[in-house]
Amino acid sequence: MTHGRVYLVGAGPGDPDLLTVKAHRLLRSAGTVVYDRLVGADILRLIPRSAERIFVGKAPKRHTLPQEEISRLLVDLALSGRTVVRLKGGDPFIFGRGSEEALALVEHGVPFEIVPGVTAATGCGAYAGIPLTHRGLATGVRFVTGHGKEDGPLDLDWAGMADPNTTLVLYMALANLADIGARLIAAGMDPETPAAVVAAGTSARQTRLLATLATLPERAAATGLPVPCLVIVGRVVALAPQLSWFQPGVAAEEPPLRGRVHA
Repeated sequence: MTHGRVYLVGAGPGDPDLLTVKAHRLLRSAGTVVYDRLVGADILRLIPRSAERIFVGKAPKRHTLPQEEISRLLVDLALSGRTVVRLKGGDPFIFGRGSEEALALVEHGVPFEIVPGVTAATGCGAYAGIPLTHRGLATGVRFVTGHGKEDGPLDLDWAGMADPNTTLVLYMALANLADIGARLIAAGMDPETPAAVVAAGTSARQTRLLATLATLPERAAATGLPVPCLVIVGRVVALAPQLSWFQPGVAAEEPPLRGRVHA
């Protein structure tokens, strides 16, 4: 029997205009779509009405299907001869567990393709007016998970992350924001380092909260931010007031962070 094929497709951070041409084409012709919680309604509307839709979204401590069962589902669908679009928020290979699903497909001899997407770090950073690198402010950027495996404690390279020349982008970090801030400060990061939360980034619900590393946890907790949220820490965040261009919602912000920063 001929096997089907699985396309592991990145849907980007929310704005459907950020879909790649290939992702858009695959969605418009899809027969079966397996999709996550963070895929927005505007993107789901691109799927033909005739297509089978299977929701496998995961929220903290509430999983429609465990990851192992999602991987098994993709294998079973493909082995039944179907062509499957596995639609993931952001990019499938950046905190998207796409590689785990791809390995399961490899194990069972299922052909697959990876369709990269705009990850939340680049998409939300750009829509919030925060460049992840900038000459004189950041020579590198580091993507970090802010959520421990199986809700366990965070085991991160705090000393390495405290480098003032590196921008930190923390995924899934809101629940652990106070602990993350305290650990970074203990590792030597300046408490006055500019920091931001970008909530529901690139969507019409986007909200940007600017503060400092020391004050961000308390201010984020006091502000009813929509999900999902991305945390950005580093000197580049100080450019946000000057580079703002997309402002559907701006939370109350502190005064300009350490004055204006010029290129």
